[in-house]
Amino acid sequence: MQKRSVLAAIMILLANLPVPVKVAGLRGFLIAVLSIAAMAPAQAQSNSGYDPRSWTYDAARNVLVSPSAPDQTSDGAVQQEWSAIPREIVHFSEAQPKGSIVIDTTERRLYYILGNGRALRYAVGVGKEGLEWSGRDTISAKKTWPDWRPPAEMRSREASNGRFLPVHVEGGPNNPLGARALYIGNTLYRVHGTNQPWTVGQANSSGCIRMTNDDVIDLYDRVKIGSQIIVRH
Repeated sequence: MQKRSVLAAIMILLANLPVPVKVAGLRGFLIAVLSIAAMAPAQAQSNSGYDPRSWTYDAARNVLVSPSAPDQTSDGAVQQEWSAIPREIVHFSEAQPKGSIVIDTTERRLYYILGNGRALRYAVGVGKEGLEWSGRDTISAKKTWPDWRPPAEMRSREASNGRFLPVHVEGGPNNPLGARALYIGNTLYRVHGTNQPWTVGQANSSGCIRMTNDDVIDLYDRVKIGSQIIVRH
């Protein structure tokens, strides 16, 4: 029944698309939405931004779009107007090697050490209550537009709350990991971008460190593999 409802909605959407979109984007659009329809189980759809079954189709751009837009929360409430917290060079007296990363999860800020008592400070999102962590490690890998493969533990935890995560999401503008990712040692944690930049500055991740795509691209270009990273809570 649910699949028939999804397909009916698709047919209505197609009937209202402009001709150029029908011709240019029809094949890719049908593949995407039919794949999602086939995945849909009997459970009610989640409003989680990580649930591809609740994504919508933007005909103008010929892309699937995450359901949480900057002016709307997952429950449909209108958010306050959002603006990025600017990065800035600040005084940093702590003795750490140049090129290191220091993250203060309480402050929700990341410091990239420039040397000579200075650091570049960025706003970050951090682990929500119960998923905080701290430690010292190194950056083991860097990836542009990384794929997202949520760990089995995360999928199980979210499923218990009625939110069903995909096994794999290809890298791109709609991927939760955003434009860049810095991998932390052999852990499952990383510093990464986000397709929901209005969440930066909050404690709402599963332990990873979130940055706006602009900021993570800037940091990615500065950080070398093997650089020290310290996370404090």
